[in-house]
Parts: sequence; structure tokens; C-alpha cells
Amino acid sequence: MMSESERQTRKRRIDPKLTNVGWTVRRFDPAASLNGFHNCAIEEYETDNGPADYALCCDARILGIVEAKKLTLGPQNVLTQAERYSRGAVSNPLYFDGFCVPFLYSTNGEIIWFHDVRHPLNRSRPISRFHTPAALCEMFDRDLESSYRCLESTPNDHPRLRPYQIDANQAIERAIADRKRAMLVAMATGTGKTFTRSIRSIGC
Repeated sequence: MMSESERQTRKRRIDPKLTNVGWTVRRFDPAASLNGFHNCAIEEYETDNGPADYALCCDARILGIVEAKKLTLGPQNVLTQAERYSRGAVSNPLYFDGFCVPFLYSTNGEIIWFHDVRHPLNRSRPISRFHTPAALCEMFDRDLESSYRCLESTPNDHPRLRPYQIDANQAIERAIADRKRAMLVAMATGTGKTFTRSIRSIGC
């Protein structure tokens, strides 16, 4: 198992992970329109920077690039290859400050790393499985900037909040705007953790 080639890793490990969440694995056909590849993981998708191992296509758009490596290689450091293919996918009708595909993955069939390159503060991270086609489309269409603006424009000044609760909420909101994913609010028993958390969930 440990000596399997990259192609064997793709067929034995990566293809099943893609198909299990709803992608159909198909070979790239340069004569075919992207309309014919709905919810497909297109193998060897041609870009100006070479062929990407997989391109995840839905609604006539390439939303994801998957860089595959054999099982014995760690996938985290090869996200840069997926970035190169994203920059080279110039026929895709999307553009984000040099990137033409927003969601990048690298995997050795066991570990999957993911990076949303639409914002410079987003960081790569390991994920447990590939996103489904519906989840990828929903993530692409989600208007996060409006949510951040809502937080910024709605003062958290409820009259029942104590000063330290206001400080805690403001710190969490700053972390959210900075694209942090892990936050912890620690307060002593009876100091109002539940109220601190629930009062900000109203409104935005």
C-alpha cells in the first residue's frame, strides 16, 4: 500500500472520496462546454499553467482545484501547485485578485487541505472530507462581506450588558472579521456567559 503510485492513490482513495460526496469523476474534453460537466470532478483539466489533477465544476463554473499526491507525500505544502493552476484557469468566468478558481484542495487520499483564496486573511486548514457540490456552491454564493458589515454597523450596546461582556463580544467580532475560526470565551460561573453569547445572535 505504501508504495502505490500517485495514479493508484487517485483511483483507490481520491476518486471514491469525491464520488461519495456527490461529484462525478470525468476526463477532461477540450471540445466540451463546462455546461456538460455539472457537478463533475474533471480529471486533467487544462490550464495555462498545466493540467490540474481535478477541477470541480458546477453551474458552468470551476469552483475548485484539487492537487493530488501519492499516499506517502504530505499534502499541505503542495497547495502552491493548486494555486498555480487556479491562476492559469483563465477561461473560467471568475477572478479574485489573480486567482481564477476560489477553492483549492491538496490531498494524498488520506489527508485533505483546503484554502479559500478569495480573501488574503483566509488561511489553509485540514478538513475531514471534500465539500459536496451543493455546499461548494452555497459557500461561493454566501455574502460574508455583508455579514461583516452588519456586525460593524450594529453597535453591541444592549443596556443589560456589563462592560466585560461588551469587551468579550467586541473581541469575538474582531476575530470573525479577521477570518479566525477558533474563538473561546472564558468567564467565571455566574458572570453571564450565556447572555453574552445569546444577545449578539439577535439581529445580524
